[in-house]
Amino acid sequence: MEPSFIFGQFVGGLTAAMTLFLIASGLSLIFGVLRVLNFAHGSFYMIGAYLAWQIVQWIGPGGEGFWLAVLGAAVGVAVLGGVIERLLLRHLYRREELYQLLFTYALVLVIADMAKLVWGTQQFGVSRPPSLAGSFQVFDTTVPHYNLFLVLLGPAIALGFWYFLNRTRTGRMIRAAALDREMLGTLGANVDRLYTGMFMLGSFLAGLGGALVTPIKSIIPGMDVAIIVEAFIVVVIGGLGSFWGTFFGAIIYGQVLSFGILIFPRFSSFAVFALMAAVLILRPWGLFGRPISR
Repeated sequence: MEPSFIFGQFVGGLTAAMTLFLIASGLSLIFGVLRVLNFAHGSFYMIGAYLAWQIVQWIGPGGEGFWLAVLGAAVGVAVLGGVIERLLLRHLYRREELYQLLFTYALVLVIADMAKLVWGTQQFGVSRPPSLAGSFQVFDTTVPHYNLFLVLLGPAIALGFWYFLNRTRTGRMIRAAALDREMLGTLGANVDRLYTGMFMLGSFLAGLGGALVTPIKSIIPGMDVAIIVEAFIVVVIGGLGSFWGTFFGAIIYGQVLSFGILIFPRFSSFAVFALMAAVLILRPWGLFGRPISR
């Protein structure tokens, strides 16, 4: 194992981690505020990828239209999430968790069939934007500019959300809603609007992750199921509802998977699930989470 090869594995794991963080952070944010385990979060990720590809086709491949496609896809998924929350999910907040799980799982099936109806079952891909099409050498390892962008984007979003949640009035209201919705409502806050906004924000992150992953992953039916499993592993390791837990959980997941493939090629996935099982046994609320009081 040469140092350059190990560094390449590290960068690859970090790229996968930051991409996964975008999706898992929205899932964790929705659970932290709304207390809803959204199985359809992976479907929003898939729709974001398809929308990005579709907008690129409308604009025309090549050029910097990719960024417009990314923004349009993320906003489109946010609008879809807001419609679903307002018309459907809102009626299930006071029901048992089983109803919420069944509803979001039903959404997975409905959205998957709708995606196949609109875009078919063929495989799609999007080219990298010209501004990030190159690469550079670090320790004899080729690092694409686009991968570096994803690696830097993850911490930037994490810091931005930390500031938003801890240093703004809206962020304080969000944290208050997560602790006591009824008390916040009696103080005059519009909790329903806040919940819709948070669901849209979580959906926006899922759509953003799906759009940004299109230059490095193929857009295929079933990608929603694969990503939601990975996202749940991340939030279980980091702690449900913990934003920084999701960030470091994604890094741990990415590195364990990357070096697991290097050391135990046939058991790389097993290493990730074994880590999740160990966390569930030793600290069921995650490495950075807190026990949920009933």
